[in-house]
Amino acid sequence: MPAQPLAPETADAPVAVVRRQYLASATGDLDLWRTTVAADVEWIEAAGSPLAGTYRTPDGVISGVFEQLAAAWDDWITHDDTYVVDGERVVVLGRYSAVNKATRKTMSVRVAHCFIVRDGKIVRFEQIVDPAGVHTAMTA
Repeated sequence: MPAQPLAPETADAPVAVVRRQYLASATGDLDLWRTTVAADVEWIEAAGSPLAGTYRTPDGVISGVFEQLAAAWDDWITHDDTYVVDGERVVVLGRYSAVNKATRKTMSVRVAHCFIVRDGKIVRFEQIVDPAGVHTAMTA
């Protein structure tokens, strides 16, 4: 049986929404980022990481995560290397790189991000990261 062509990606397809979220984060376009998440988004930062916890609402994520990262790190980049898609679930394997403002130490750590996208919006995000590399960069 010949392979079936893939359906074209729509703007509200889960993988397109997640990619747009990364683009918005990378460029600091919070208005665009807000269009990718649900009003009641649940955003989970990994246990053991400096920002560990669950944040809700776009404003909660911006103030609890994005603003804190900007205050503590220079040149923060999330490298979204590999996407694995299963329906509404999108898992992104990648890494973070940054320079800690207090110590001037660099960081490069592997991460996995698990998204659930419904009706064109991210409703849940969960970060999986080994926080040791983050903590090493943060300690003098």
